[in-house]
Amino acid sequence: MKKSDFNTNLNGKKIQLFTLTNSNGMKVEITNFGGKVVSIIVPDKNGVFKDVVLGYDHIDDYISGNPYFGALIGRYGNRIAKGKFTLEGREYQLVKNNGNNHLHGGIMGFNDVVWDATFIENSVGQFLELKYLSKDAEENYPGNLKVKVIYSLTEENELKISYQATTDKTTIINLTHHSFFNLAGEGNGDVLDHELFINSDIFTPTNSESIPTGEFKSVEGTPMDFRSFTAIGNRIEKENEQLKFGNGYDHNYVLKSKQKNIVLAASVHEPVSGRYMEVFTDQPGMQFYSGNFLDGSDDGKGGKKYNKRTAFCLETQHFPDSPNHPNFPSTILKSDKKYAYTCVYKFSTK
Repeated sequence: MKKSDFNTNLNGKKIQLFTLTNSNGMKVEITNFGGKVVSIIVPDKNGVFKDVVLGYDHIDDYISGNPYFGALIGRYGNRIAKGKFTLEGREYQLVKNNGNNHLHGGIMGFNDVVWDATFIENSVGQFLELKYLSKDAEENYPGNLKVKVIYSLTEENELKISYQATTDKTTIINLTHHSFFNLAGEGNGDVLDHELFINSDIFTPTNSESIPTGEFKSVEGTPMDFRSFTAIGNRIEKENEQLKFGNGYDHNYVLKSKQKNIVLAASVHEPVSGRYMEVFTDQPGMQFYSGNFLDGSDDGKGGKKYNKRTAFCLETQHFPDSPNHPNFPSTILKSDKKYAYTCVYKFSTK
């Protein structure tokens, strides 16, 4: 990446590209436009470094292209049915930007705003601190929401993302991160041979619009079962209603976790390169998406075409459509509380 290709202004705010490095040679590049992770460069088992996330070479493409590559997602990650929810007796109507439903915060979600950025380097390491004030009624969400997200890179090859938020009025919030990963290297074929483990016995089935039905269903005996390492493509074409609805995997898994304890959510191994990624979080759920709607229309880095299932996403989160399901963990944030959670992507080889 050329930093000069990311230096511009949007709506009077400065966009930049920031780089986090460690002594192992790992490098993470992030722009404050949408808090997007532009590249994650890690070695394979032979010490060959490659970029393992989809994206673009120039900020103009991030502004006009796929809005979610590497993005920071909010106020509400994933879907809300019919864009409606009721809070303290009042019904709120959000924009429907995904068929009949609301997706990833709306037309101008957190992925499309310029965050205030501070690069910090001290004896502990390197950090990128991003701040944004989402004003009351922005995208019709209630409350002035102050958000702070800190990206850091450790000597253990961990990309840590720490989220914090406060509000002056009761609201809903569900932040997540949306990198599209290919551990063989971005633009380097599909991810169907990647072997995936998900630390979950239960998923939340959806209807044909990818909205949860409110049920909890065991993965036992279904193509949703990743409790032992299984190639992503092993069962993706099975005759199964849930796979048909999602055009593949696009489902929320209920993690084996307790609130506020960081646990292993998933692990992925790419057998040829040997690259291995673990995902840790203190969130109750994780969305596994198998890149079903990538269609080659994006000219990615170096002009590469990103075709169907050439990447996967593991988005740690609360459950989709939680405001409309009282039996799901609550996504309500009140003015006297603080929202805080952590997600870690750790890279190694096997």
